[in-house]
Amino acid sequence: MGTKTFTRVLLIEDSPALARTLSRVFTGRGCEVRHTDTVERACVQLVEFRPDLALLDFALPDGTGLDVLEFMSTLCPAPTVIAMTGSAAPGESFRLAEMGVRAYLRKPIDLSELEETLSRVETQPPVLRHHVRELVGRIPVKDVEEEVRKVMVTEALSRSDGNKRGAARLLKISRQLLQHILRKFDDS
Repeated sequence: MGTKTFTRVLLIEDSPALARTLSRVFTGRGCEVRHTDTVERACVQLVEFRPDLALLDFALPDGTGLDVLEFMSTLCPAPTVIAMTGSAAPGESFRLAEMGVRAYLRKPIDLSELEETLSRVETQPPVLRHHVRELVGRIPVKDVEEEVRKVMVTEALSRSDGNKRGAARLLKISRQLLQHILRKFDDS
């Protein structure tokens, strides 16, 4: 299992004091950090800055973390997301998980818990079991496999700025196999 090291962090948090504390934590880890405090500005920063990690406050002055996640779903590559909340209801927390949030931190933030969460998110792949279980009886296995393949290839190409050798390395496949997969996509 590989380790993903985050280098570009976007803090989406409306508390200046918490944002300063988190910024110090991440700059201390050698990360480039930007901070924003609204849904609108977060969407701009997600496009301009292209973070690989977003710490997302659930309650923002002009909306919620769900609004930001909806926008993130259009991005490729999309950043890894850790939600911070003191106010999300159970139904909202479930929706955050459905939209790809990898971990949750309750406010007030415990810095040792933050470090443990970062370590876990950097070293463990997302759990897909729930999402795949939801598909049983809805679509054939071959369609699920094809969709997963397309998403992974598209994401790998995006993360490697279109470089096929880099994408193949991320996918842990040969460049020739990646070429074959891409030809199949073109034929369909």
